[in-house]
Amino acid sequence: MLRAIRAEKERRRQQTERDRVARDAERIRTRCERLVGFVREAWHVLEPSQPYVHGWHVDALCDHLEAVSAGDINRLLINVPPGTMKSLLTSVLWPAWEWTRNPALRYLTTSYAEKYVKRDSRRMRDLVTSEWYTSLWPEVKLIRAGEASFANSKTGFREGMAFGSLTGGRGDRVIIDDPHSTETAESDAERENTTRIFREAVPTRLNNPATSAIVVIMQRLHEKDVSGQIMSLGLGYQHLMLPMEFEPERRCHTSIGFDDPRTYEGELLFPERFPKEVVERDKVPMGAYAVAGQFQQRPTPREGGLFKRHWFEGKFIRQAPPGVRWVRHWDLAATKSKTAAWTAGVKLGRAPDGSYVVGGVVRTRDEGHRVRALIKATAEMDGRDVEISLPQDPGQAGKVQARDFVSMLAGWRVKAEPETGDKVTRAEPFSSQCEAGNVFIVEGTWNADYLDELCLFPGGSFKDQVDATSGAFGRLSAPGFRYGMLEVV
Repeated sequence: MLRAIRAEKERRRQQTERDRVARDAERIRTRCERLVGFVREAWHVLEPSQPYVHGWHVDALCDHLEAVSAGDINRLLINVPPGTMKSLLTSVLWPAWEWTRNPALRYLTTSYAEKYVKRDSRRMRDLVTSEWYTSLWPEVKLIRAGEASFANSKTGFREGMAFGSLTGGRGDRVIIDDPHSTETAESDAERENTTRIFREAVPTRLNNPATSAIVVIMQRLHEKDVSGQIMSLGLGYQHLMLPMEFEPERRCHTSIGFDDPRTYEGELLFPERFPKEVVERDKVPMGAYAVAGQFQQRPTPREGGLFKRHWFEGKFIRQAPPGVRWVRHWDLAATKSKTAAWTAGVKLGRAPDGSYVVGGVVRTRDEGHRVRALIKATAEMDGRDVEISLPQDPGQAGKVQARDFVSMLAGWRVKAEPETGDKVTRAEPFSSQCEAGNVFIVEGTWNADYLDELCLFPGGSFKDQVDATSGAFGRLSAPGFRYGMLEVV
């Protein structure tokens, strides 16, 4: 009798435990319907000795990766600093989460070094074969489990290879995690080989060219790295860019409605793990160049430096003060292509107190009549109080072009003059005013590109906005230019 009572108690205890496990499993599965919930729940499997530390940037990364899963994005570029979970989240947790929803998905994963490809492959393999994962999603069973590749019983697989070997295999997702190393990114030959593979090989590695996705996640290492290629060639990637320290003029906006939530200059990305004292400590051995690229995601070539970014801190204004006299100078490009220089028109003014205001930038890569139409439309937008300044190329053709523009702009004050000196020499007077704190910038969507080009100059790929600014400044400083009742002499 006593034995029967004990057996019944044990049966009930076991049933209670099974019910609890079932309730917990349902709770976990519900929470894991979102990627960020899966990250929190799965963390103990991958990092049992390290407590999970959440930051708002994890939500941002998860939201964008979920948009890829939903088919809303199929080209995604993410630039974040090292140590912010970029590899663990994008190369391990996200594909493991996608398999809970669609185990037939196939992944091609790559990084600059094979050891990192294998590391993340092992991490995902260990996760999907863990007791925690298999008890919740028993339908995901591995039938092949190599070090760099494995497959499941639902035809899904993960194949990994070093980026330099990315010539075979296809996937529904191509995940590119740090295609450059810090050692090779500054080598022209190594970097150009990597960007060539990205342009020529990656687009052919997709199962379905229309719907399969490419996700690139990396820290910036050079102006002409893979991220630079994506942006300069206009390849249609959604760009999630999160610098370690917030720069308001470079606030990130994306198509899914994301806006960087930070509010003040220098606000940290992940203070829970990288507080101010740690960031400042790490900046010292890294140096300004590495900090600009790896922390701030705006690599500055070592040969740049005529303009310094900190000169413009606190110099952004909502609108220009009254009484500014304006000039818009145009720097004209010769050809139309995705890699050619831009035609740029920079509106620069001088205020009554002698300070200068950059009021706006217009750019295009069109040519011929489209450039003429843009210049005319911009003049009408600016109004007749804004003088128009144009360069005059040497030779008869340059004179004819200048006369043509002046004729088209009848009714406006227009000045076409030959340029003298090289680009650096022409930029130096404006640089001096910036260094002295005499230059202000009106807030606009063009701010980030404009400031990046200034601070890369003369080492950056493009110089059109700087040249247009130099031309406008030269015109404002020219003898005979009038500021209200004053005349430059």
